[in-house]
Amino acid sequence: MISTWYGDINATLFERLKQIKLVVCDVDGVFSDGCIYLGNQGEELKAFNTRDGFGVKALLNAGIQVAVITGRRSAIVENRMTALGVKHIYQGQEDKLSCFEQLLVTLGLDEAHVASIGDDVPDVDMLKRSGIGVSVQDGHPYVQQSADYVTAQRGGYGAVRELSDLILLAQGRLQLHGGVSL
Repeated sequence: MISTWYGDINATLFERLKQIKLVVCDVDGVFSDGCIYLGNQGEELKAFNTRDGFGVKALLNAGIQVAVITGRRSAIVENRMTALGVKHIYQGQEDKLSCFEQLLVTLGLDEAHVASIGDDVPDVDMLKRSGIGVSVQDGHPYVQQSADYVTAQRGGYGAVRELSDLILLAQGRLQLHGGVSL
C-alpha cells in the first residue's frame, strides 16, 4: 500500500497512475455536485469547485491532457472548461464509450494511458475501458463496484483534484508551495 493524503492506495494502482497521459471526466456529479438549478426565466446554474479547477490546470501544466465527455449540453460547461484550458469538450454524448474511443484514436493514445472519472451508470463502460476507472465517493454503487478506485472526496467537492493529485504524485510531478515538486 502507498500512503497518500487521501488514504492508502494499492501499490499496483499507484504504478498504473504513472502511465496516465489523459484524464477523461464526466461533468454532472463529478465537476459539480450533480444538482442543476433552474430559474424561472429558464436559466441554468451549476456550482464548480475551484479545487477541481486547480487540479485540471495542474494536469495541463504537467502535460497531461484533460477531456470532458458529458450527456448534457450546457453553455456553463463550455465556458468553465474553456476557461480552465480544456480543449477536448464533448457534450450531448448519449454514447460516451463511442466518444471515448474516437478521442483515443484522435489523440493516438492507448486506453492504458487514460484515467476516467464518473458517477453514474452511463459512465461505466468508459470507466471499464480506461486504464484506470474512477468513481467519485458519492457515485452510484454500481459505478463504485466497477471502478478501480473510489475517491475520498464527493463529486463537486474536490474529487477531480484528488485524482489529479494522485496522478501527479505517482509521476513525481506534484507541485506544492514554492513550486516544489514531490
